[in-house]
Amino acid sequence: MIRMTYHSNKIKTGVGDRIAQVIIYLVVGIFALITLLPFLYVVAGSFATEKELTEKAFFIIPSQYSLNAYKYIMETGEVFRGLKNSLIMTTLGTTVNMFFTTTFAYPLSKKHFKGRNLILNLVIVTMLFSGGMIPMYILMGTLKLKDSFLGLALMGAISPFNMIIVKNFFQEIPKELDEAAQIDGCNDLKIFLKIVLPLSKPVISSVSLFYAVGHWNNYFNAMIYLKPDKETVQIVLRRIIVLAQGIQTDLIDFDSLGAPPDKAVKMAATVVATVPIILVYPFVQKYFTQGVMVGAVKG
Repeated sequence: MIRMTYHSNKIKTGVGDRIAQVIIYLVVGIFALITLLPFLYVVAGSFATEKELTEKAFFIIPSQYSLNAYKYIMETGEVFRGLKNSLIMTTLGTTVNMFFTTTFAYPLSKKHFKGRNLILNLVIVTMLFSGGMIPMYILMGTLKLKDSFLGLALMGAISPFNMIIVKNFFQEIPKELDEAAQIDGCNDLKIFLKIVLPLSKPVISSVSLFYAVGHWNNYFNAMIYLKPDKETVQIVLRRIIVLAQGIQTDLIDFDSLGAPPDKAVKMAATVVATVPIILVYPFVQKYFTQGVMVGAVKG
């Protein structure tokens, strides 16, 4: 009987390498904790009373829970309308962004495309200079795109930075795949839809997240171009915070009067505005690093 023994090939690490790994993990863990603690404080503060927020500089778990801040934010129903409008704006805006970004980046990723360098230089110029707010406002009025989610999405249809990332990712796809598809009778549109896009899930997920966060946090443009019935959650929460500050100056004992503390309202508004977009991150986390790093390897 012949006995065969298999040995696993493991890379042996020395004591110095292990110490270096421990130090790296420790440093990264400290930075992660520094990043996480302020958000935990905001969440805890949104459930705390005014007395505890005033007396304690920092805490993770409030000693006495209070839902007055959330009740105050939710009682008018404006927050739900704002969340709905923000969801519509984010979904529509991200879809428009990705459509124009990918269709613009694909031809620029082909080195045989005539005028490619000239167009890329013009794109870079737009990263340094812009037309300004007044010309844009006049243009939106001329095109009758004011008070429209679609108009707000078309304002920033393409981010030059994101487009360059997508273009660089497309360039990394082996050209042999294009040649094989052309032999099978595929035109450029079929190659783009059936080969390039399915292979580009990492960069599409990452860039979509960039666009979605930008639309969700959009405040200034939404305030200028949208009417009250289309206000996003950021505008609604700002108005609620301003009203809470007015109550703060008129009332003294919040616990006895049932009104929310000003600080707790600000923290609750931060939680309401932040948590929905944070919930998107777990779904694109596995693509995030790969999409950004591969797309940024070379131009």
